[in-house]
Amino acid sequence: MLADAVAIARTAGDFTMQHWNSKLDIESKSDGSEVTIADRGAEQIVRNLLAAQFPNDAILGEEYGTTHGTSGLTWVVDPIDGTYAFVRGVPLFSTLLALVGPAGVEVGVIYLPALDMMVAAGRGVGCFANGVTTKVSTTTQLDGALLCTSDWSASSIEQLTAVHGAGLKMRTWGDAYGYAMVALGRADAMVDPICSAWDLAPMPIILSEAGGRFTDLTGVERHDGGHGLASNGILHEQLLGLVGVQ
Repeated sequence: MLADAVAIARTAGDFTMQHWNSKLDIESKSDGSEVTIADRGAEQIVRNLLAAQFPNDAILGEEYGTTHGTSGLTWVVDPIDGTYAFVRGVPLFSTLLALVGPAGVEVGVIYLPALDMMVAAGRGVGCFANGVTTKVSTTTQLDGALLCTSDWSASSIEQLTAVHGAGLKMRTWGDAYGYAMVALGRADAMVDPICSAWDLAPMPIILSEAGGRFTDLTGVERHDGGHGLASNGILHEQLLGLVGVQ
């Protein structure tokens, strides 16, 4: 199923590349986020492939909502995570796909087509970057550690002050690219104060299989809490003390 998920994500991501750096009509959704024909087309590709290969599974997608299933398994898809970057020619957008079962997330994929980077993991199988096993960093101190986010303006003044005071390096290498950076050991942590389930569904299995940790900002290991924190695991509790919420 991991191999199938990788192939499906690649097909959808390659479709988005046909529209990248082209003139697109950009619509605003009710939540203020942007959407294009590339988002909708990529999700439809994923849905069609999943329906053909896993007809009994449910599907939850950002653009077309929920298709119910009977297997107890749900595929969660974000056709373009980082549409804001995509429409501005920034190559950090991705296609996200995850398989969620009764025990949690079983398979997770981050495909960054403009970078030709595939980060994928399956429960008990490991985490891989373009087929090579990857692990999180071994950083042990907050001072000098690298913390990414999608948008620091979404954090409170108190959180920003705490992060700055702890000596963390702060970069907006965000969206799913930031989580991939943590899984590859290139960044030590990634935080998202506001997110949807499809933005975060692959992260629990990708981070855990890479040796790290993923929770929401209350410290609960879930992808649908509305926010997320990924780390190398060593720094996680300290980071929750800085950016966590009650």
